[in-house]
Amino acid sequence: MKLSGKNGLVLGATRGIGLAIARKLADQGVRLALPWFDWPESCRAMEKEFAALNMGHLTMETDLRDPEDVNNMMQVVRENFGSLHILINNIERGGMPVVHGSYHHKVNQKQWQLEMDTTLHAKWLVFEQCLGLLQEAEQACVINLSSIAAITGRSGPAAMLFNDGYAAASRGVSSLTETWARMGAPTIRVNEIMIGLIDGRHGPGTRGWDLLDRDMKKQLLNHTLLNRTGSPKEVADAVLFLIRDATFMTGATLRLDGGFVLGGEEVSPMPDGVV
Repeated sequence: MKLSGKNGLVLGATRGIGLAIARKLADQGVRLALPWFDWPESCRAMEKEFAALNMGHLTMETDLRDPEDVNNMMQVVRENFGSLHILINNIERGGMPVVHGSYHHKVNQKQWQLEMDTTLHAKWLVFEQCLGLLQEAEQACVINLSSIAAITGRSGPAAMLFNDGYAAASRGVSSLTETWARMGAPTIRVNEIMIGLIDGRHGPGTRGWDLLDRDMKKQLLNHTLLNRTGSPKEVADAVLFLIRDATFMTGATLRLDGGFVLGGEEVSPMPDGVV
């Protein structure tokens, strides 16, 4: 897909991965709608940065868990852009066991539902509202961001980082990806990036990572075949590939985890055999 002159909606662009994706797409000439909700200082910085580009980018306060807010957001997008070609479905609120502890703690009474509402349901709300505009485009692309928590659950070294509800919601994203790919075909490609330990998301730069002791961090990195965490830029590069270059890919999940899911298992030498 040629990107210059296209219109995109990027969720979670105030910080980290979402911000890196928004910058990457803006550099390619995509005009962006950038909803924000919390993290007020980051929101103000994002608004200032993208307004300075003079490309007609939109920023708006939107609670993506609220159907009415999402509907209003899409009305603004339609009125200002008239079309939509790209949706980056990047929203989640995954609690870390090392930070939050058990769901049974009184302070965590709403944590499970928050993880479901953001990581899974909000993605569905946004896609449902975007579908009409995406269908009007000659070509369109949707990318869902999910987590390897869908595969690992709360097990192994990842047990400190991935809550049960977050893991379950992340697994649900793959089901939505496949359903939406069927619904969108042939003009809308829908793919998923399942990320591992990324700086700013389950990696360095998060409160949870700072709470891990040296041995816990070493276990996580040793479990990652590339022996490091990933960067938001690497995620943004993968997003650009899926939108611009992967024109025959839809309904697929691209795992971007440095080999974390494969880690922990060694390949044994080939035995001599008996024949």
